[in-house]
Amino acid sequence: MKKFVLYLLILSAPYAAQAQFDKLKDSVVELYGVIMTADSLKAIPAVSVVVKRDGRGTLSNDQGVFSIVVLKGDQIEFTSVGYKPKLITIPDTLQGNQWSVIQLMVTDAQFLPATIIKPRPTREQFERDFVNTKVPDDDIEIARQNTNAAKRRLLARTIPADAQEASNYYLKQAATRYYYQGQAPPQNIFNPLAWADFIQAWKRGDFRNNN
Repeated sequence: MKKFVLYLLILSAPYAAQAQFDKLKDSVVELYGVIMTADSLKAIPAVSVVVKRDGRGTLSNDQGVFSIVVLKGDQIEFTSVGYKPKLITIPDTLQGNQWSVIQLMVTDAQFLPATIIKPRPTREQFERDFVNTKVPDDDIEIARQNTNAAKRRLLARTIPADAQEASNYYLKQAATRYYYQGQAPPQNIFNPLAWADFIQAWKRGDFRNNN
């Protein structure tokens, strides 16, 4: 019995393959036609005709004529710059293996950003703008400004003291208080060295209000 069933399968295999081939052959369609504008019926060249299923496609020639092989039920998209895309579907119930179309494309308005065209600058304007253009400082100039004495004094006034500086300042104040404990500390108003330091600080602008 098994041999008989196997024998039948071997005999029916060519017929099944032939039926499958005939079905595939019947589903193949040659799609061809011409693509024109909807308002003036002028041929549109270089229109992209793409099968959505697998991304395969072709282009229309200078007369707007195209031809492509598709399958029944495929969706075909027509796209071109300046026109709205168009999508058509090959009918599943199409009789035969050819289908011709006259595809009309509608113009699609494109709004581009405004472009302002100005005349060339004169030589005097170019020289003026070139001289007044601010060139950013390079690394060497930035390092030179950071090592400037005035810049270092400004940073010293604005940067808070770290833990070591704060502890040294507290110990110095405590040592001064212990040293003059039991007596009045000296007044620097009568110290000429203190006055010299004050005058130098005043000339440097240490007491200037930056606000």
